[in-house]
Amino acid sequence: NKDHYNNLSAFYQKKHDLLFNGLKSTKFSPLASEGTFFLLARYNSISNLSELDFVKWLTKEIGVTAIPVSAFYANPESTSANSGLIRFCFAKEDETLNKAIAKLREI
Repeated sequence: NKDHYNNLSAFYQKKHDLLFNGLKSTKFSPLASEGTFFLLARYNSISNLSELDFVKWLTKEIGVTAIPVSAFYANPESTSANSGLIRFCFAKEDETLNKAIAKLREI
């Protein structure tokens, strides 16, 4: 069925927009993305923790998981690898995204 793959772009754009607009209502600063299932967001208005420590805190205390961008660097613990950016995946059910946004608003 061609409709399935012909509509994938619009399907994922809707999810991108849901998370992007949701993050704009939080203390995070989202960065728009194209051609991916991920959305980067700055968290410097929330914390000065390293990216790894911040996502550990976010997972344990808030219940929302993200990926530290520093994980993609040769030395993820270095100062130059930590820019205060984390990566959220929006290839999720809308209900999951909405629950995550609600939790992130509480920060």
